[in-house]
Amino acid sequence: MRYRARVEYDGTDLCGFQLQRHGRTVQGELETALARLSGGRRVRVDGAGRTDAGVHASGQVIAFTYQGRLSREQLWRALDTLLPRDIAVGPLIRAEATFQPRYAARQREYRYTIRTGTRSPLQERFALGVRASLDLPAMDAAAGVLIGRHDFSAFGGWHRQPIRTLHRVRIRRTGKMITIDVVGDAFLRQMVRSIVAALLRIGRGEATAEDLAAALRSQERAFAGAIAPPHGLCLRRVRFGTASARRNSTTDDDDEDI
Repeated sequence: MRYRARVEYDGTDLCGFQLQRHGRTVQGELETALARLSGGRRVRVDGAGRTDAGVHASGQVIAFTYQGRLSREQLWRALDTLLPRDIAVGPLIRAEATFQPRYAARQREYRYTIRTGTRSPLQERFALGVRASLDLPAMDAAAGVLIGRHDFSAFGGWHRQPIRTLHRVRIRRTGKMITIDVVGDAFLRQMVRSIVAALLRIGRGEATAEDLAAALRSQERAFAGAIAPPHGLCLRRVRFGTASARRNSTTDDDDEDI
């Protein structure tokens, strides 16, 4: 039986989503728990995005094929019980046998959170602390340069297909908290964090929208390859299209790092 589920995790002490030889990962913890429920056999877990070390998720989507005897409800309860405190899985939903969340995803939404004002150790576990004032209107205006379909080589690691589409970059302030929401079809490695670093530079008055546009056109790493720290970033939502849309898709997001 093929199942899909939403997964939430605090990435602070995790080495990212993807399985690694050394260090705890989301995929590794999920597969360890599923192996205990499958007589020791490995159950491969596929994710919609390969979040990097220190990056969080409230809306990651996984899929796996289970061959055991537990019912869907029993499997969900047992799996969630076996997972460590920093990873939680939502109710299991039956999926098509060929469902692969990374390729089926049509949009991904990420949020980067910034906290201004006095230092807050608790809130800044999941937000970047910024003591200097930021020009949000300038950041918001500059973000418009990135909307649409572009070669985003300047904001990501090398990829044989660097063309991506950004549907929305929205910047909002609520009290001391600033959020930068980025929605796109797929992302290059460290692309969101590179965009955030560039917008912060503009907010501090160290660059302009014209500089951002020039960096995008140049295809060289923008602003010396600066990236924002991972702990402010969270994968919030993954949207899926129809089966026909998935079959016709040519998007390749193997290097995605949310």
